[in-house]
Amino acid sequence: MVEILFCLVAVVIGAAVGYFIAKKINDASYNIFIEQAKAKAKAIEFEAKNILSNAKISVQEAEFAAKKKFDDKFQKIQKEYDLKFGELDKKSENLVLQEEKIEEKIAEVDKFRKEAQILYDEGQLCKSNYEAKISEALLVLERSAGLTTEEARAEILCKVEENSRADIAHIVRKYEEMARKEGQKRANYIIAQATTRYAGEYAAERLINVVNIKNDDLKGRIIGKEGRNIKTLEMILGVDVIIDDTPNAIVLSSHNLYRRAIAVRVIEILVEDGRIQPARIEEIYKKVCTEFENSIEEEGENIVMDLGLTKIHPEIIKLIGKLKFRASYGQNALIHSLEVAHLAGIIAAETGGDEKLARRAGLLHDIGKALTHEFEGSHVDLGAEICKRYKEHSVVINAIYAHHGHEPAICIESAAVCTADALSAARPGARREVLESFLKRVTEIEDIATSKNGVKSAYAINAGREIRVIANAKLINDDEAVLLSKEIADEIQTKVQYPGEIKVSVIRETRAVEYAK
Repeated sequence: MVEILFCLVAVVIGAAVGYFIAKKINDASYNIFIEQAKAKAKAIEFEAKNILSNAKISVQEAEFAAKKKFDDKFQKIQKEYDLKFGELDKKSENLVLQEEKIEEKIAEVDKFRKEAQILYDEGQLCKSNYEAKISEALLVLERSAGLTTEEARAEILCKVEENSRADIAHIVRKYEEMARKEGQKRANYIIAQATTRYAGEYAAERLINVVNIKNDDLKGRIIGKEGRNIKTLEMILGVDVIIDDTPNAIVLSSHNLYRRAIAVRVIEILVEDGRIQPARIEEIYKKVCTEFENSIEEEGENIVMDLGLTKIHPEIIKLIGKLKFRASYGQNALIHSLEVAHLAGIIAAETGGDEKLARRAGLLHDIGKALTHEFEGSHVDLGAEICKRYKEHSVVINAIYAHHGHEPAICIESAAVCTADALSAARPGARREVLESFLKRVTEIEDIATSKNGVKSAYAINAGREIRVIANAKLINDDEAVLLSKEIADEIQTKVQYPGEIKVSVIRETRAVEYAK
């Protein structure tokens, strides 16, 4: 019983102690909470003050920026206003000056108008006086001649008609006779040209190649069964293969020297090999074409190196090598180009020009001849087009045009090429032509010139490329000399067939001779 009581007392005491302890703890917690709340309140208040202070600063900065922007804008507008106002002032001043000048011009125009009116009135008065004097003079002439104006006019017209009729009759007789003679000359010329053009000697000399064979048995093999081999040869090679009774020889005929050279080489290989059949012919032809292409390229490169030239397009180099198989009047085009190149270089060097450029222009001046068999047009136009395509020097292009007179020479190098071309072509033995045709053309050119009125004599020079006409200075003046040269050139161009061009020079001179005694 005592233990139970003691336990209850202990419980009560423990509860009381616990209550006091809990109260103390709660009071302490409440105080801490109060302090924390006060601290938070102070922090919030401090933050609010900072925000308010920052807001005031931002407002001040914004106000300052806006004010600065306004001031800058105002200054800019003020400057533009001042500038525009200054321009308006200048324009107004200019307008005032222009108005003053216009007023001065108007005053001058009025002055000139008055002077012109005065001069016009004076001219009218002079005209009236002139007409009156003319009338008086006509009346005097009528009285002295015993004829009226109409009668005098009729008399003059009658005399003019009689003289004109006589002149017309003379001109008609003259030109009838000239037409008769010219018709006969023209007919003879056509016959001579036809005969010359188809002359067998020239064709045999210039248009064929002869291939020697070991024996005549090979002719049958070349012809082949039913003519297959010879047909294949002519079709592939592009030449005429002539097999006749000539012993140990086959004739190849073509105007194209390059094709004839290939054909000769192909047939030589076939004859040496002995296997002559269409497939073998095609094989050998391709092989020979490749060899020739390589050889002409190598030939062109060697020539360019020998002349010391650089930066020439490979296609032009091939065309240079191909000139080896081109000829003009029997003169090899490549040899001619080399002669012109060397001569032009020497002339340019001696006259202060560019020696290498002159050699380059001389080498390429006839490059168009390498294309004349494949393309339409003159070798001058073809050569110029090729050089333009491959960006050659303008002097080279000018030399191509100038050496046949299509353009004037613009520099020393072009003139040197023209001179060298004339020297190479005029060299005795350089060019060959049928003699009869040459003499006929020269004679016809001289006859055309001497048939003109006022011509003393005419001489064809420079291998028929130029004609010198000596005119009578008493019958032909300087202006008529120009017309005479044009008439002769036009007639030659119409009636004569010739290569290149013919220069017509009309020469007249007046000599005054007196003796002191």
